[in-house]
Amino acid sequence: MKTFLWRGLLIASISIGAYSQDAGMFRGNPQHSGVYQAAGVPTFSRVKWKFHSKGYIFSSPVIANGVAYVGSTDHALYAVDIATGQMKWRFATKGRVTSSPAYGNGSVYFVSYDGNLYAVDAASGKEKWHFATGGERRFAARHLHGATPEAETMPDPFDLFLSSPTLSGNAIFFGSGDGNVYSVQANSGKLIWKFGTGNVVHASPAIADGTVFIGSWDSYFYAIDAATGQQKWRFKTGVDPNIHNQEGIQSSAAVIDGVVYFGCRDSNLYALDARNGETKWASNMKGSWVIGSPAVAGGKVYFSTSDSGLFVAADAKTGATVFSLGTNKWPMFSSPAIAGNTVYIGTHAGKFMAIDLTSQKIVWTYETEAAEKNRSTFVKSDGTPNYEGVFFDFFYDDMVIGTDKFWSMGSILSSAVVADGVVYFGSTDGNLYALM
Repeated sequence: MKTFLWRGLLIASISIGAYSQDAGMFRGNPQHSGVYQAAGVPTFSRVKWKFHSKGYIFSSPVIANGVAYVGSTDHALYAVDIATGQMKWRFATKGRVTSSPAYGNGSVYFVSYDGNLYAVDAASGKEKWHFATGGERRFAARHLHGATPEAETMPDPFDLFLSSPTLSGNAIFFGSGDGNVYSVQANSGKLIWKFGTGNVVHASPAIADGTVFIGSWDSYFYAIDAATGQQKWRFKTGVDPNIHNQEGIQSSAAVIDGVVYFGCRDSNLYALDARNGETKWASNMKGSWVIGSPAVAGGKVYFSTSDSGLFVAADAKTGATVFSLGTNKWPMFSSPAIAGNTVYIGTHAGKFMAIDLTSQKIVWTYETEAAEKNRSTFVKSDGTPNYEGVFFDFFYDDMVIGTDKFWSMGSILSSAVVADGVVYFGSTDGNLYALM
């Protein structure tokens, strides 16, 4: 139950932008700009270290006070010393950890597939508190992506990420597979409010000007008052009632200069007026999902696509394409990260790319350990994905098994973080990489 005092304190903290200077979170800040105020790695020299977990790392790391925090599908959150690559502690949950953590006030916050939001002491790895949602689940629908049997309800194997918590003022905001968006007290885990949507919420909330911006798999994008949990407006995206392929919002928004940018599985990158949800423009990717979250800098929006495998730079005011780069049709669910004049992003091929924003060219690449080992199995001679060698029919089980096989490629779905001349990202080969 909300109290008047707590609501007043929350409104005050959000209105003055009182974010902890030590806070680290998905996309670098509450607005989710994807821009890091740190020296990047414009020229690759070496691997500083690799840390191995026992599962896939879909989670994006957060760096704070000399420690990298990252989740793994082995059900754990890890704290890794960034100087040595050695584990400081491991916190075990009862489900996969595919959300990215948030750091603030000496705590690390993250969501697990066991249905809990956890607050863990950043130094010791000891639990401070946990908040139980109504339970996690993936988006599911009949005849999903055209798979058979048509009448069967199928969990989506591409619903990979959990909502990553955002710390703003004295509150933690996150979405859940139970269809709710939550606000809880950062120091205690007590519920402030919850806002119900019509389906799974696995996008991560962006916070700007006292408003929470987040999309749901119910096809709506929402603006919610951060203090009260009341809806300000909502925006309808596309639906695909037959096979549910071209619907749902997995992308997290970036909110810059009064404009909300987010991708959607209806193949659009949207720009909306943050005040009222009116469309400024929409850029259609011709059937290719926009899963990753956009980065916004220098009057441009940077984002990537799935099946077409494009990295796109668009004019932030008009949506007109400035330039695009192909990846031999390797999908990208990873979100671009910008530091200095370089943007960093990974692909399903296990290739990590650094792109110079002035020359608009790839300046260096790095292949994950598993990509080097398994390239011949998954890559055709022309460099495109060998889907035919992995998927044999369109029975649902084959889609799930084939997708899992591709993760042995060392795919990079984790989004990069840049700190002090080092870039960090995870991979489905189980490694957290530190490159310099």
